[in-house]
Amino acid sequence: MDIFVITAPGLENLAAAEAREKGFKVTSITPGGVTLRGDWPAVWRANLQLRGAGRILARIGEFRCLYLSQLEKSAKEFAWSEVLPYGAEVKVETTCHKSKIYHAGAATERVETALGNNGFVIAESGVVPDYNVRVRIDHDIVTLSLDTSGEALHKRGHKEAVNKAPMRETMASMFLRDAGFNGKEPLYDPMCGSGTFVMEAAEIARRLDPGRARTFAFQSLPNFDPDVWATMASPPRDAAYHVYGSDRDQGAITLSRANAERAGITDIASFDVKTISDITPPCDKPGLVIANPPYGGRIGNTKPLFGLYASFGDRLKTQFKGWRAAIVTSEAALAKATGLPFKPAGPIVNHGGIKVRLWQTDPL
Repeated sequence: MDIFVITAPGLENLAAAEAREKGFKVTSITPGGVTLRGDWPAVWRANLQLRGAGRILARIGEFRCLYLSQLEKSAKEFAWSEVLPYGAEVKVETTCHKSKIYHAGAATERVETALGNNGFVIAESGVVPDYNVRVRIDHDIVTLSLDTSGEALHKRGHKEAVNKAPMRETMASMFLRDAGFNGKEPLYDPMCGSGTFVMEAAEIARRLDPGRARTFAFQSLPNFDPDVWATMASPPRDAAYHVYGSDRDQGAITLSRANAERAGITDIASFDVKTISDITPPCDKPGLVIANPPYGGRIGNTKPLFGLYASFGDRLKTQFKGWRAAIVTSEAALAKATGLPFKPAGPIVNHGGIKVRLWQTDPL
């Protein structure tokens, strides 16, 4: 069947590259996601191992439909009991595009009626359901999908505390990939906040599965095989180098250390309180400096930030010879304020409604 990997818009090609690297068969790349081809164990492994995936949808059915009555009849006849546990509480979400059925709300009601007639409970508004069923009607073709993840996959299961304006783990991991980080060099984030870049880098270095510490919706499906699931964990490896984070805020460092403790990576991840004017290389071998500095739309006004970016750039140029630099920002002018020799910026990525890009250099 088709397996749809939802990603942040702008990161689709990076997510596809990761999926291929993990041994999945990529069949197409579309705005907002990547389509894989595989079986149910591939669905489980995608949830467990893909760092850039926001959710994993299993395409469970497809049929042509022109009328609402036809939609209800086809949905009623669908073999739901082969996919969902009888009596489960479900929520239906529908999108319509260039189809004779154009009213998503009416289509949702018809599919809900069909599910109710098959013994399932329709979740009331505001209630978190057991499962989310997604209905896409595109050019009169109805595609039924099941959200197999449950909670969004950026929730790794060990990060309870976040700082102001955090970056999602899924996005951070793809920016690390774009910057060429594969765990075989040191990494330093001098504006680490709650430690997202550092934690993702540590897990990459140790080859730890991003989903190892959480549960998923598919684990309660009728076809789930816990014995097969138990064989899917990636074999961890020893890290070649340590990863480091610092921040001027003691509270942020406290959060980062607590999150790293829960993730089990404190043996290779270190955090310290430092201002930008005090940062120095944390180790002898050069590697990657990456940061998600404040930018106007994320924290506030941009004007006071130019000094911070200039100071950051000066510090890197004078203290970090041989290191590569990468920053995420929404403003080209702020990136240029660093004075760093950035290569052409990466793809535009939607970060909580703000369009950001990764700017990176060759070794300084």
